[in-house]
Amino acid sequence: MADGLNHARAMRVAEIMDDFRNIQNYIASVRASPSADEYNEEGFVLLRCCVREAQILLSQPFPQPKGTKGDEDQIKTHLRRIITDAAVRRFKAQRIYLRATAALRWVNSRAAVLQGQRAHAGHAAALQQVRNTLRSELSSITDQRIELLLRTADANAGKWLAEDPGLQVLQRLAGNGNGSACS
Repeated sequence: MADGLNHARAMRVAEIMDDFRNIQNYIASVRASPSADEYNEEGFVLLRCCVREAQILLSQPFPQPKGTKGDEDQIKTHLRRIITDAAVRRFKAQRIYLRATAALRWVNSRAAVLQGQRAHAGHAAALQQVRNTLRSELSSITDQRIELLLRTADANAGKWLAEDPGLQVLQRLAGNGNGSACS
């Protein structure tokens, strides 16, 4: 039964997709130039993985409408599906973004320790601390945290959240739990 909320649903789709696009643009701008010696260091591997995951996410097709010509109930059902799909994509992109920013902090911290030098035994303790910090940051990127960040930002912006999927739906449809294909 039509409920008069299709305009709100369509606006919500646009909001979520705009967030998704902004996150993807940031991920696409990630650049790091490791030397041959650094190429397989943990943070650089993670950055490449995040970019690869973002490319895979972008390549997935969006659902196409089926027979929604003017029927408000069909449009409502379709918009609800799109809200869920868009929310899952944004959730995945936010996970990738948080992991990429942790890796970029690792790159910057490592560069600060090395100060243009090649790594040597004198750097071992400081580089281990940088690795530990990265691992700690990565372990703090949980599905609950991601969902809370997104929901809080949306609520603070006064967005309509009535039909946004909950954490369990996001987890089920996003797959990979708290991890990623590259962790």
